[in-house]
Amino acid sequence: MPQSDAFLPIEPFTGDLNCFACGAHNPFGLHMQFATDGRTVVSRVTLPEHLCGWGHLIHGGIIATLLDETMSWTAIHLLRRLILTRSMETEFVLPVAPNVLLRTEGRIERRVKNTEAVVGAVLFDAQERVCARSTGRFALLPAKMMRRMKIVDEQTIADFEKRYE
Repeated sequence: MPQSDAFLPIEPFTGDLNCFACGAHNPFGLHMQFATDGRTVVSRVTLPEHLCGWGHLIHGGIIATLLDETMSWTAIHLLRRLILTRSMETEFVLPVAPNVLLRTEGRIERRVKNTEAVVGAVLFDAQERVCARSTGRFALLPAKMMRRMKIVDEQTIADFEKRYE
C-alpha cells in the first residue's frame, strides 16, 4: 500500500469478495486493495504473466479494469455513494509488463449533478511513469435504489450503509 502514513486502508465490502478486480476470494482476480488520504484513492498491484495480450505485455482490457476499479472506489469512498460506470475513456501511454509493481491513483474531477460524477485515474509503473490514464462518468446511486434494482447483493449494500450513510 502507499508509503505515507497519511493513507489509510479502505475496507472491502464483505458481500463482494468474488469481484474480479477487488475480491479477496476470487482465485483468478486482481486482488486490488485501496487506501485513501481523503482526496486520492490508491492501489498497488503486481499482475502475473497470464494476463498478457500481445507478447509480454499486459492486456489492455486488464489495464482498463484497473483504472475502472480505481475510479469506482474513488467515487464510492470520496462521494459516499454506490456507483455504476456509465462510460469511460482510456489512453494507453506506455506498455505495461507483468510482474512489476504498479500503482493506480483516482481522483474526483467534478460532480456533474447529485446523480453523476466525472472521475479520473492514472496507472503508474515502478519508475513512476504514466502508463495509462482514464476518465469515467459514474452514476451515483443511493443504497435504496441499488436495493430496488437488485444488481448488488444485500450484504454489500448493508456494508455501504453502515460505513457511509
